[in-house]
Amino acid sequence: MKQLNSIFLIIIITLYSCSKKKIEADILIQNGIVYNGIDTQSTNNSIAIKDDKIVFIGDENSVSIKANKIIDVTGMIVSPGFIDPHTHADRDLKLPKNSHNKPFLFQGITTVITGNDGDSFYPTSKYIDLYKSHGIGTNAVPLVGHGTIREQVMGKSDRKATTEEIIKMQYLIQQEMDAGAFGISTGLFYSPGSYSNTEEVIALAKTVSKNDGIYDTHLRDESSYTVGLIPAIEEAIEIGRQAKLPIHISHIKCLGVDVWHQSKTIVSVIENAQKEGIKVTANQYPYDASATGLKAAVVPRWAESGGKDSLFIRYKNPKFTQKILKETKQNITRRGGPDKLLIVKSVEPKFVGKNLLEISIMLNVSPEVAVFETLKTGYIRVASFNMNSDDIHTFMKQDWVVTGSDGNTGHPRKYGSFPRKFHKYVQQEKVIDIASFINGSTSITAEIFKIKNRGKLQENYFADIIIFNPKTFKDKADYTDAFKLSEGLEYSIINGQLAVDKGQFTNKLNGKVLKK
Repeated sequence: MKQLNSIFLIIIITLYSCSKKKIEADILIQNGIVYNGIDTQSTNNSIAIKDDKIVFIGDENSVSIKANKIIDVTGMIVSPGFIDPHTHADRDLKLPKNSHNKPFLFQGITTVITGNDGDSFYPTSKYIDLYKSHGIGTNAVPLVGHGTIREQVMGKSDRKATTEEIIKMQYLIQQEMDAGAFGISTGLFYSPGSYSNTEEVIALAKTVSKNDGIYDTHLRDESSYTVGLIPAIEEAIEIGRQAKLPIHISHIKCLGVDVWHQSKTIVSVIENAQKEGIKVTANQYPYDASATGLKAAVVPRWAESGGKDSLFIRYKNPKFTQKILKETKQNITRRGGPDKLLIVKSVEPKFVGKNLLEISIMLNVSPEVAVFETLKTGYIRVASFNMNSDDIHTFMKQDWVVTGSDGNTGHPRKYGSFPRKFHKYVQQEKVIDIASFINGSTSITAEIFKIKNRGKLQENYFADIIIFNPKTFKDKADYTDAFKLSEGLEYSIINGQLAVDKGQFTNKLNGKVLKK
């Protein structure tokens, strides 16, 4: 009888095994701490990948999986690949030697948005073809830059657009949307975008709205330069209201002592707009220093109308010199003073790593004069230490604020934003929890930019997956060496292919230019 029972049990087990769904996979991920980009709790689900898709996620015992490669990730976090909503990665992607995009890749980023701050490469079709021809290391989502289009039609002139010029710009924006842009970006703080009025931007945004695109903006003022921070937020909301499209505020911040502690008021303004039905979101990088060109940071915008040559013609004209220096000095104060402006990029090595006060002493001139002496040598990029932790934390806690890097040469955020946020603000300071960090770096960003079938760990979604060690995942770049890759990323899978394997770059360019 016992022998019959044993035989019967074997038959039942065999029949059960035969009835299991059979799955063939290229990669099987087992034993990880899995955050799917949506839920607030992790699971220990297994994930199977075939070609470029996730074909199974769940209890591996419920199916029969045959995989070519099995990855045991015990103790590691498994997440959708991060999506960076604000980068200047296109400056690397266009060059075959840099198109691997490793500064972003090793942060766990699998998709970068490009063409931010109103500055995109033109025409979009040319650069999409270029990326396809030499390959790119991460996925890319292009935006069309308002400043780029304005310059095509009007140059760098400081004047309002005519009706005819607006029609020409609308035509070019339609051309770029047809070529694959997901929306428009503006840099209303920078020239030539700063020379436009709200009506012009609304007219152009309406063209984007007809194409189901998004409006991404570097606000007209993040401080007290011109209209003020809160009025600049209100302008962005009004553009969304009139043009009927989603608004995304890039690198939201309270920049400079004049506007510190306005974050709670800004949150209230935005949430009132959301109640009205206007879609308003934002991104934020996890640093207390911003970065931009020295000219953009402190030189009055009217003085640079027409470009750098025009700026120095005015500066050398006794009629304008003192007015330019006076306003430059005011802007330096607005940024926290000359000791708060650190030179991070310059063709003149002796300037790099010194602040504006140190350079003025070196040159034996005032800080405002030092600005123009350094600008004579070429482009100067500065890190500006002008934010406070209260505002950083307030914005970070909002579920409509996602992680972004604004990654550009010279500031550590290009190499460290996402790991820094995890290490400093999740692990150490516990400002937000792990799930909030991951969801706000993946699915929410995908939804904002209307990126289909990415940002979540779900069956039939594209297999953009990262695996990192929570004990070692952190940034290494700082203001003394802004070019160190982050550490702790063990695996990165992009479109089903390994880009990082056991912490090492595979030298494979698995990215794609994504389509709407």
